[in-house]
Parts: sequence; structure tokens; C-alpha cells
Amino acid sequence: MNTKKIEHIGIAVKELAEKVYFYEEILGLKKLKEEIVEEQGVKIVFFQIGESKIELLEPLNEDSPIAKFIQKRGEGIHHFAILVDSIEDKIKDMQAKGAKLIGSKATRGADDMKIIFIHPKSSGGVLLELCEAIVKEE
Repeated sequence: MNTKKIEHIGIAVKELAEKVYFYEEILGLKKLKEEIVEEQGVKIVFFQIGESKIELLEPLNEDSPIAKFIQKRGEGIHHFAILVDSIEDKIKDMQAKGAKLIGSKATRGADDMKIIFIHPKSSGGVLLELCEAIVKEE
């Protein structure tokens, strides 16, 4: 049940275009990919920085968790994602140790990852996301 690294930092934004300009043109990062995750109600742009990524999250609708986050707290850091070897094993281990998770099983997230969130009440007020790369069959 090895935790490997910070996979990405998720940043909630109202409008991607303006923020993409900042990260590409002003900060000088290269856009890695753009993706829509209907299940999460978000449009996402990833930027590579070292061995981690920055994930910009724009809500697709007013019911999106990201839209609700922005309404309540404004734009800014939404979560930190931690890459793990086996998300299912990590979920079982954390539940056995009393951690509060958002949901009971991993779901499909962006960037070909299985994900689950750890409630901020368990992690010192920070929303954490556990993720594991989905192995593609060839």
C-alpha cells in the first residue's frame, strides 16, 4: 500500500481560458491535455510541472461539486491528489483506521485514474484525492 507522490494539485476556476493563458503564457508551462469528466461535472486542463501536475477544474454546470466549491469558497486550491499503488487496498486500510471517505469505492476520474476523496475532517481540513492509474489492456 505504497503512496508514491503528489500526483496533482486541483485548482477550481470559474473560466478555463483565462487561467490557461496564465499557466501557459505567463508561467511558461506546457498544456498536457484537456478533458471533460461528465460524472464529476468538470472540464479539466492539466499542466506538467516536474513529476507532478496542476489540474485546472472548470464546472460544467451549477450542480457540479466544483461549482458549489467556487460559490462557497471562491476560486483556488480544491484538493491535493496522492498517487497510490492499489486504491482498493488503501481504501480498506484507511476505513479500518477510521478515516472518513467521500463515497465507499473508487470511481473513474480524469487522466485514466481511479479516484476517491478523503473528507477534510480526516485530513486536517484539506480535501485529499487518492488515485491509481488505470492499466490499459492492449
